[in-house]
Amino acid sequence: MNTLIKNATIVTMDEDNKVIQNGYITIVDDKITYVGKSLPEDFLPRVIIDGKHKAVLPGLVNAHTHTPMVLLRSYADDLPLQEWLFDKIFPIEDQFTAEDVYWASMLAVMEMLKSGTTCFADMYFFMEEIAKVVSKTGIRANLSRGLQCFDTDFDPKQDRRLLENEQLFKDWDGEGNGRIKIALGPHSVYTCVPGYIEATVELAQRLGAGIHIHISETLKENQECLNKYGKTPIRHLYDLGVFNMHTIGAHCVHLSDEDMDILKENNVNVVYNPTSNLKLASGITPVKRMMDKGINIALGTDGASSNNNLNMFEEMHLAALISKGVEGEPTLIRAYDALKMATINGAKALGIDHEVGVIKPGMKADLAIVNLNKPHFYPMHNVMANLTYSAQAADIETVLVDGKILMEKGEFKTIDAEEVIYNIKKISERIF
Repeated sequence: MNTLIKNATIVTMDEDNKVIQNGYITIVDDKITYVGKSLPEDFLPRVIIDGKHKAVLPGLVNAHTHTPMVLLRSYADDLPLQEWLFDKIFPIEDQFTAEDVYWASMLAVMEMLKSGTTCFADMYFFMEEIAKVVSKTGIRANLSRGLQCFDTDFDPKQDRRLLENEQLFKDWDGEGNGRIKIALGPHSVYTCVPGYIEATVELAQRLGAGIHIHISETLKENQECLNKYGKTPIRHLYDLGVFNMHTIGAHCVHLSDEDMDILKENNVNVVYNPTSNLKLASGITPVKRMMDKGINIALGTDGASSNNNLNMFEEMHLAALISKGVEGEPTLIRAYDALKMATINGAKALGIDHEVGVIKPGMKADLAIVNLNKPHFYPMHNVMANLTYSAQAADIETVLVDGKILMEKGEFKTIDAEEVIYNIKKISERIF
């Protein structure tokens, strides 16, 4: 199907042509075919979207989250990570059913689409249910089954979690016109014994899958790893072969210079989670030092239990501000840098930067359209600054993934919102 977006302010995120005023985007089926100042004469659109007073940007990439944790929004607040996770989160998650995860993920996708997110990287359990949600709603995702093992006496050929992740890969990798990618999700160094991580790496190599893992989120995690293994989590994972695979490393808050060198040399993709790190008092990620080393830094919300939302505009806003304050340098992370973290850097972290993250011909048509005709956007001196410092999630009006309109003027096209809310209320009443 041919789709035309006209008269729009196009934030391409392309280094050569960042912003086009009063521009046109043509889409054929799932791909962008033209971006520029005039409409190609031979293009006959079936759908026309008027971009007057609107900005079009690449769909945002939430590079680290746990979608079903929307069920735990505002459930366990104001606690340190270890107490929050082991005393509150893990016990209640044991009560979740596959159906609970399905409806919770549906709610999370609603929230993400409403705020311009077109792709997310998830780590959880009952992941086949989340894959069903991704397939049905039309969003794009990188999915990994969360893996844990505290027992050194385990059989990788019989381990339930590893088998589930392998089956998830066989059933879902590449499905949905390639929208669904499957990775492996060893949770962290403190929830996986070394042999289990090595078994995960072996499986990843056999499948040709990437790895999604939490790394150096807290000082306690680092200290325990040093006490137990005599090395930092980064060095530990490097020695276990994790970084031989395409790796999404969530958090990476407490890093030595050697840690950062290892990340750079092995092309590890770091996901900065500013809101979650602040809420759990995990610390401040050394973004500037990593940027100086050329490490790819993406953005994520983490789960809604430690955020308490899935709003990537909030993450961009904080990402641009926190380092300025901590380092005492107002030019440290520019508005453009924060936008890159949420778009092309996120796509690179997920290994799909050849498909999404930039608005240019040949790329997938994953787009978010922002209504700029609101008081907090005027006057419009700099649209990138407006999007980073002024925009709200509610400013998103229309969202496309693979060239398909998933939300138009705030109305979902692939989701029955009333049905989702009804089921979420039922689940909450049962569990809590």
